[in-house]
Amino acid sequence: MKRIPALLPSLLLTLAACGTQPAQSTASTSLTWAVETQPLTFNPQLWAQNKARLLVFNQFDALLSRGEDGSFQPWLAKAWKVSDDGLTYTLDLREDVTFHDGTKFDAAAVKANFEQFLVPGYNPAVASIQLKSFAKAEVASPYRVKVTLKTPDALFPDFLASPYAGQVSPKSLKSAKDLKFGGPDLVGTGPFILDRYVQGQEVRYRRNPAYNWPPARAAHQGPAHLAEITYRFLPEAAVRVGALTSGQVQVIEGVPATEVALIKKDPNLTLQTSLNSGTAYSYYFNTSHAPFDDKRVREAFREAVDVDAVLASVYQGTATRAWSIVGKRSPFYDATLEKSFGGDVAKANALLDAAGWKERDAEGFRVKDGKRLTVREVASAPFVRDRRDILAQAIQAQVKQNAGIDFQVKIVDQGTAQKALEEGEYELFGNSRGDSDAGAALNLLLPGKAAINRTHFADPHLDEWLAAAASTGDRKELYGKVQQAVVREHAIVFPLYVPADQIAASKSVQGLGFDPASGTPAGAYDVRLGT
Repeated sequence: MKRIPALLPSLLLTLAACGTQPAQSTASTSLTWAVETQPLTFNPQLWAQNKARLLVFNQFDALLSRGEDGSFQPWLAKAWKVSDDGLTYTLDLREDVTFHDGTKFDAAAVKANFEQFLVPGYNPAVASIQLKSFAKAEVASPYRVKVTLKTPDALFPDFLASPYAGQVSPKSLKSAKDLKFGGPDLVGTGPFILDRYVQGQEVRYRRNPAYNWPPARAAHQGPAHLAEITYRFLPEAAVRVGALTSGQVQVIEGVPATEVALIKKDPNLTLQTSLNSGTAYSYYFNTSHAPFDDKRVREAFREAVDVDAVLASVYQGTATRAWSIVGKRSPFYDATLEKSFGGDVAKANALLDAAGWKERDAEGFRVKDGKRLTVREVASAPFVRDRRDILAQAIQAQVKQNAGIDFQVKIVDQGTAQKALEEGEYELFGNSRGDSDAGAALNLLLPGKAAINRTHFADPHLDEWLAAAASTGDRKELYGKVQQAVVREHAIVFPLYVPADQIAASKSVQGLGFDPASGTPAGAYDVRLGT
């Protein structure tokens, strides 16, 4: 059996010195940051919103970290080794780490965190993907934990460096009032302590004065520079920008395309941007019933949209066109798919004619057997970002005008959206995944029995390729086959754009940046106020 992780070191690694500059003065400083999305949960092990990722690593630390080059680096695990058969991971832990509640971080704590994922219903998606090969965690010594896998798994190292591996105090795992939501009583080891949460308004963190165990890539050691940071939930883009330009906040994320020029022209502001990792924002066609049970209709929908024109209109030249389910930032991206579909109106109409949608009603929509060619999307409001509602409206107009398709979009609360998805009351599902390893997203979305397979499409070849990629070093070739199958051969996915994050800030704010694993804004550990 082949060794899996080409990127993971097979020899015991030792912890290098963290950062390049000493801790700054701990004088009282505070910062206010406006964010687009309010988290559905503050529990890192249940994290799901890419936009909310920046909050997780304020309060929690993972076992490993990712470097700028994508390599795995030390964090709470100062060193590790992998057995020759890829089945055993031995993690040597830092001995100087304490949870916010005073509990000592040790091998027993890591074991408890692993075993929490075995609790039925806790996080079935992670249990079935990133931890599908997990067998057991054992305490080898007070600060050494031995993790045994059932089979070699290329996704396991990524788990160790993800928010899912955010270490929670075993005491608070048992005592938290609302474990699934988290909050102030769910305790981590991070550089900040969650001090206050006001639903719909803000969350405030205060500095952990004992913190001295940042990830290897950190720019300094010791406690965070900021004494306090408050994140305000401002979902309206114009409100966020107005709060920044008026000085009510010092940092915002989610800068709309319409305001980029304004930010760039202001000498007192800075702007940074980064593509996200994982999957592109795509429409997934529900193949379980009409009309998208017919490949011709799926292809017609894609051909009816001039994606470049739509993106230019909605994002004013700031969006990156997607051609595959995998985003361009990923090393697994298949560039041969570029310019392989979309924007051919004549082809769209010929395909619909061939599929039997030849007649039109009084409003110009195609009909067959007395039924209109209707496509429904039910989107969950907490996951609507990047003006995706405006994007849907632009696509809605194009498919109506170019092909007579009735595209209906509803933005609803999470419960209503989940109910519609579970009951199959949709034809189209919009999604992007921020997993730092695109393989995790592919395994969640594409296998026949995948946790969020919204296409209801099953192909034994896809399942075979994805399974093989988990235990072989040749992942690029296998994921390339997957991309070709779902985009070109079966047309179950309509890639639209590669999500990106933006940070705009007052020039007095320094140390801002992006998480190298995800491309999303990094936590506030290295952020400081200066001149």
